[in-house]
Amino acid sequence: MKEKEIETKLLSALADCTAAINQLYQPTALLFMQQVAQSLALCFKNKHKVLIAGNGGSLCDANHFAEELTGVFRTVRHALPAISLSEAGHLSCVGNDLGFENVFARGIEAYGQKGDIFIGLSTSGNSPNIIRAFQTAKQLELFTIAFLGKQGGALKGIANLELIINDFSTSDRIQEAHMTAMHLIIEQMEYILFPA
Repeated sequence: MKEKEIETKLLSALADCTAAINQLYQPTALLFMQQVAQSLALCFKNKHKVLIAGNGGSLCDANHFAEELTGVFRTVRHALPAISLSEAGHLSCVGNDLGFENVFARGIEAYGQKGDIFIGLSTSGNSPNIIRAFQTAKQLELFTIAFLGKQGGALKGIANLELIINDFSTSDRIQEAHMTAMHLIIEQMEYILFPA
């Protein structure tokens, strides 16, 4: 492939990246990020925790979201309780014994309590184990937040708060927008909890 063709493809991909991120300027997305930041701040202020789940790249994003809360985001502050439901022993045990569709629901059953928040990531909105997780979180009266793509799928309208990144057929662009939203949410949540 010629150098010019590679550059053209790269510029096209960068335009897609920008288009995905630009969806965060929409009023519904801005409101979502503000409300999630406020919800997280209230959750932590009331000594509750956050549980986060996703599959594949979205599970890596869940891990990243959790470590930004338990670790350090921009400045050192009090550690915040967040658990990514990604422990290999749990996932393989539940997947083997009860089916992969139950791996996250069982984690919520184990750790979730009323007042906690469950955050589910699904670029299709149709992941059976994330759907089951939201059902369990609702039953246990957790506050729920969904990061979705591709028109929202079966999960559209299920969570208390949702962000849907539309118009992309592949997960990578959706995940890039999700991660940007997560960083912006954490930045605002820290401003609410730790204004100094």
